[in-house]
Amino acid sequence: MIRSELVQKLCSDFPDLTQREVEKVVGALFDSITGQLAESGRVELRGFGAFSTRSRDARVGRNPRTGEPVEVSAKRVPYFKPGKEMRERLNLGEVNAE
Repeated sequence: MIRSELVQKLCSDFPDLTQREVEKVVGALFDSITGQLAESGRVELRGFGAFSTRSRDARVGRNPRTGEPVEVSAKRVPYFKPGKEMRERLNLGEVNAE
């Protein structure tokens, strides 16, 4: 599901809201999560999961086109850990199939 599909789904679930209002809400939610992560924070949504960042050390990579070594600087990357409820719902189909 992409962002526009999420907006359309929410518009159909909440017909009293306009598409612009839903887009603002979705944008505000994503901006809040991104802002908190940028401040080295953690965002936890109970039953859904937790967003955090992890540090990656600097390393020597490889240019795939030429094969020559390339310096890759240290950086922080987003990380998502699903919550217990989400894991259970995702694996529900596997349990029923057995």
